[in-house]
Amino acid sequence: TPTAKYLCHLIFSRINFSHFSASSVKCKLQGAARLPAFSMDGDYVIGGVFSIHNYMHTVKHNYTTMPEPLRIDSRELRFSRAMVFAIQEINNSSKLLPGITLGYQIHDSCGSVPMAVRVAFQLSNGLEPVFYTGNNCSQSGMVMGIVGESGSTPSISMSRVIGSFNIPQVSHFATCACLSNKEQYPSFFRTIPSDQFQADALAKLVKHFGWTWIGAVRSDSDYGNNGMASFLDAAQKEGICVEYSESFYRTHPRSKIQRVADVIRRSTAMVVVAFAASGDMKILLEELSREPSPPRQWIGTESWVTNPDMLRFTFCAGAIGFSIQQSVIPGLRDFLLDLPDTKVAASPVLTEFWEDAFNCRLGKSEKESVCDGTEDIQTLKSPYTDTSQLRITNMVYKAVYAIAHAIHNSACQKTNSTTQCDKHTRKVNFSQNGYDVSFDANGDPVATYELVNWQKSKIGSIEFVTVGHYDASLPVGQEFRINRNLTWVEGSTQVPVSVCTDSCPPGTRKVLQKGKPICCYDCIPCPEGEISNATDSPDCFPCPKEFWPNAERNKCFPKPVEFLSFDEVLGIILAAFSVGGACLAMITAAVFFRHRMSPIVRANNSELSFLLLFSLTLCFLCSLTFMGAPSEWSCMLRHTAFGITFVLCISCVLGKTIVVLMAFKATLPGNNVMKWFGPPQQRMTVVSFTFIQVLICTIWLLLSPPFPMENLTVYKEKIILECALGSAIGFWAVLGYIGLLAVFCFVLAVLARKLPDNFNEAKFITFSMLIFCAVWITFIPAYVSSPGKFTVAVEIFAILASSFGLILCIFAPKCFIILFQPEKNTKKHLMNKN
Repeated sequence: TPTAKYLCHLIFSRINFSHFSASSVKCKLQGAARLPAFSMDGDYVIGGVFSIHNYMHTVKHNYTTMPEPLRIDSRELRFSRAMVFAIQEINNSSKLLPGITLGYQIHDSCGSVPMAVRVAFQLSNGLEPVFYTGNNCSQSGMVMGIVGESGSTPSISMSRVIGSFNIPQVSHFATCACLSNKEQYPSFFRTIPSDQFQADALAKLVKHFGWTWIGAVRSDSDYGNNGMASFLDAAQKEGICVEYSESFYRTHPRSKIQRVADVIRRSTAMVVVAFAASGDMKILLEELSREPSPPRQWIGTESWVTNPDMLRFTFCAGAIGFSIQQSVIPGLRDFLLDLPDTKVAASPVLTEFWEDAFNCRLGKSEKESVCDGTEDIQTLKSPYTDTSQLRITNMVYKAVYAIAHAIHNSACQKTNSTTQCDKHTRKVNFSQNGYDVSFDANGDPVATYELVNWQKSKIGSIEFVTVGHYDASLPVGQEFRINRNLTWVEGSTQVPVSVCTDSCPPGTRKVLQKGKPICCYDCIPCPEGEISNATDSPDCFPCPKEFWPNAERNKCFPKPVEFLSFDEVLGIILAAFSVGGACLAMITAAVFFRHRMSPIVRANNSELSFLLLFSLTLCFLCSLTFMGAPSEWSCMLRHTAFGITFVLCISCVLGKTIVVLMAFKATLPGNNVMKWFGPPQQRMTVVSFTFIQVLICTIWLLLSPPFPMENLTVYKEKIILECALGSAIGFWAVLGYIGLLAVFCFVLAVLARKLPDNFNEAKFITFSMLIFCAVWITFIPAYVSSPGKFTVAVEIFAILASSFGLILCIFAPKCFIILFQPEKNTKKHLMNKN
């Protein structure tokens, strides 16, 4: 409409006379923005926008002198020439657009947003010399589609202009994920994948090699800022921490670039992810090359990681990154090298390229050498002539063919409408030179990348080597694969380590350091009884009840089972004393039996003496039942055998005490008490006292018998196999009854200790009972406080100590007289008063 035309005119006027940047000034001075760099008429015209001129280094402008000319970017020049090649190839084709000639207008944006916007308006309006103010607003000068721009920020600016006119824009190198938004950029398409896919791929790459502590630098542009934002979001999901994230731009003052370089030098992160445009990355690497810096493993994006100009930074050897798949375009190299003098002279851009490449001037020059025609472009080493790895160039090639296929649609041909052409661009799906071209709903192609590694060749130069692939269309977990060995920083074959904290080994857990990212943590050993069996475990978990950690606390092993066994030293000693005590009792019995007719044996109630020796033998032997692994029968036997044999023993001692006491009472005139406590009564007393203990034990076994159990509470690291009492009342009833009889016996023995006669047995019984009571009184606290198998050892010790006390105090003096003092073994000696 006239209003729109007038608005465009106002904007053009503002762009022409407003100072947006130094690059726009330079570009206008060189005439690059107003006239196309390359052009050709045709039935349909396709526009092209490339950053043929660009900044090569940072310059501080004072706006008082003329800015120095921009240098030609040979790589971008190759892109523009590849577009010309593709259009000529289509025009020569009999299958695509037969009988129709495609034209082109290729402009240089100089990498400047204002220039890119100006070019977008020019391509939308044409170069008509007359400004139409009437209602008949012709679109005869409007291009059918635009290839470009190389950068995301200029592409965004262009798309906001031409999107209103529904002119399809197909970019070959603008990767910002923001451009997938069809609401803001409805007519934008691209043949290069969105940065969203590359950001996900980079995060998976970093995670694959175990790098959790990285640095990040980016271009301060839509490409760098949006791409890095996508990467950081994907990295966070993968558990990757970023030490720093710095932005810079090639037009920033050098102090800003130096600050970013210093951050990289001082950082602890070994790995640096650079989401930067190629021109920006050159500036940063040049700054880093001025001063030695610690080795860094660089991770690059498709923008710079396969740019041949970057290979001169040898300290980046070992860099890896994702790039567009390399390809082959038949005939392109011959076309690029076909630059006769007439063609070069006819194009200011080619002239400038020729003069810069060969350092001479076409035409007359007094100060510089003149090109004499001996220059050979065939031998020129330049990004323009390097067709060994056509990556982005193929994206330009495919973008031209995508627009051509859209024009080929019959509706597009009949209506000559860019609106229809835009619609049919969305439906493009074809294959050219074996490379598929199609767009999804967002105008993006299928994301496939090559993983490229900077490796040193045999001659010492650095070259790009494809070591893997990434295909976003494959199932999750299968997108990424590496099929060749990689070379890392400083030529190492070992994967560099880049972590804030070394991995926590099994047996420890991670504890985050206060105020630091989650990748910075301390490794704390697992608490007692807990393990962690994985690296970087966030928690430790307890072993099952019957298991205990090893010393490293990374495995649970069954707890050792402990009980008082016959194999250990303590068990052997106690068993030896037990058997020795039983043998001593039997030897004593043999001595008494051998001298059973002697006065000293007859005077001491031989029947009770033999029964006492028999019970003592059982007392010694019953201690053996407390050793070995407890079983159901051994648990019931050990306590009942102990209780019954000791009551039998004490009953015999009690009987002997009563006999002594009654015997001396019977010597008094008129006292006939012995007839009431003769041998039958003595036997009945022993049987009665023993029967009561048998009854107590029977009730105990019937109601709640002892049973074997695994004690897990005494020791955390081992299991104590012991006999549970079943009923504590039953156990203490057995001991209490034994203690009651012992106290009763002790009282009677004390009463009879001062009775006259040369041999008064009551004195020895008194000593034996004193020892017996002392042992069992001290047994109670020792038994309660002793842990594990030592509880059993204390009980055995008490049994043996009290048994030895009885046999030594009662029988040792008699055996000594029988064996060593036979002269005292007479009735006369025994009857003598003290």
